[in-house]
Amino acid sequence: MQLTQLDPYDPEQAFPALHKALTDPNGLLAYGGCLSPSRIVNAYRQGIFPWYNPGEPILWWSPNPRLVLFPDKLLVSRSLQKTVRKQLFEIHYDRDFAGVVAACAAPRRDHGGTWITAEMQAAYLSLHKLGVAHSAETWQDGVLVGGLYGLGIGRVFFGESMFHHQTDASKVAFASLVRQLSAWGYQLIDCQVSSDHLLTFGAEEIGRQSFQGWLRQLCDQPPHPQAWRI
Repeated sequence: MQLTQLDPYDPEQAFPALHKALTDPNGLLAYGGCLSPSRIVNAYRQGIFPWYNPGEPILWWSPNPRLVLFPDKLLVSRSLQKTVRKQLFEIHYDRDFAGVVAACAAPRRDHGGTWITAEMQAAYLSLHKLGVAHSAETWQDGVLVGGLYGLGIGRVFFGESMFHHQTDASKVAFASLVRQLSAWGYQLIDCQVSSDHLLTFGAEEIGRQSFQGWLRQLCDQPPHPQAWRI
């Protein structure tokens, strides 16, 4: 199948039908275009997200199956519960979104590169200013030591990336965020692709069509009015 090239000057351009997504690599749908806020939000509402390496064109993905977490199915291990009870970290939301994105973009020990390019960072910072992108953060002694960021559209939170500088810092941020999202009326968390780490929290794989059905149902339903205002 030939991939569709998106027009960078038409951020409202519709994406091709999802049934045309490649199976190898899994879910690759289109390339090119731009990272304008309107295009990114339009993509996420259809279950599509950008992911590419430096020097590559922007690649748009919709993998099948999709890893998701229903907030009421959150699992927290006993060891993590003990860590939470110790109150080693302060939990904050949107206190330092830029810092979270920068930390997520920094090279990791297991590999030197990053897919969160400067262009990607600028795009999500723009979305944060528009009230669409958000972060959950763990702080210790006034220092940001862990967290994650993603997009909140309707009652769906689309997770993007997480980091930690202290043991369990990102896990505590994630577990706290899931519980807070549930209180705000969110009903689905997109985890994109399967990972052993997220499966331990109760995440599960569902088919692309099922995932799209949830998006059509939930993306137009507003969360609690106080969401992200604490």
